[in-house]
Amino acid sequence: MTLGAHLREFRKRLYIAALGIFLGGVGGWFTADFILDALRQPIFALAEAQGRVATLNYDGVTSAFDLKLQIALTVGLVVSSPVWLYQIWAFFVPAMTRREIKYVLAFFLTAIPLFFAGCYAGWVVFPRIVQLMTSFAPADDASILTAKTYFDFVLKLVIVVGVGFVLPVFLVLLNFAGVLSAKSILKSWRVAVLIIALFTAIATPAADVISMLLLAAPMVVLYFLALGVALIHDKRKARRELRDIEAPLAEMEPERITPV
Repeated sequence: MTLGAHLREFRKRLYIAALGIFLGGVGGWFTADFILDALRQPIFALAEAQGRVATLNYDGVTSAFDLKLQIALTVGLVVSSPVWLYQIWAFFVPAMTRREIKYVLAFFLTAIPLFFAGCYAGWVVFPRIVQLMTSFAPADDASILTAKTYFDFVLKLVIVVGVGFVLPVFLVLLNFAGVLSAKSILKSWRVAVLIIALFTAIATPAADVISMLLLAAPMVVLYFLALGVALIHDKRKARRELRDIEAPLAEMEPERITPV
């Protein structure tokens, strides 16, 4: 393709991705109130459990509108992720070999559901984190939370955990690409578990062991599943390489002469 053809293809993919995000954002606008109600539940639970005033605070004239628009855009990005991820993949497909296409397609088909699963896990644990972190305030004080800051906190938590669930897929992709062997993954399992524990501790700012375990347990399981896939792949690769070596040697053997 010429440079002009590449630019036209890029523009086409960009328009389709933008349209997907826009349509997802429209749906997000109409569901923003329901999402905000769900975000308020930990605050209501906090006020009921600790007997204090706990409310979301809008510190500007346009703050409520800005927050609803941010929620709509976030929903649009998440809901339309299969669309714009596919557009990125489709743009690079012509430059890939058949083997690379197979690997990248498998990566996307696996990464997307894992990302959604990670986002759901972050959504499940965030109420516990909110309740624990706000419990450090004195009982006589009110917890007045800025709505935008509160939403940014929840968004970062959900996205970080979603990305964490996708990381084992990168291990498999690196293994299939020949960059990382299954033995290396196996030898590093202790370090990986420690990194996962640190990652969940950072992703859950509260010193809540239960929340950390809820996030760390599936990530550890995914790590060992990635290890299992890498082991199977390396064994099959070793058998193929052995056959490739033995086949020329068999052809080089002298033909047996049958006595007359």
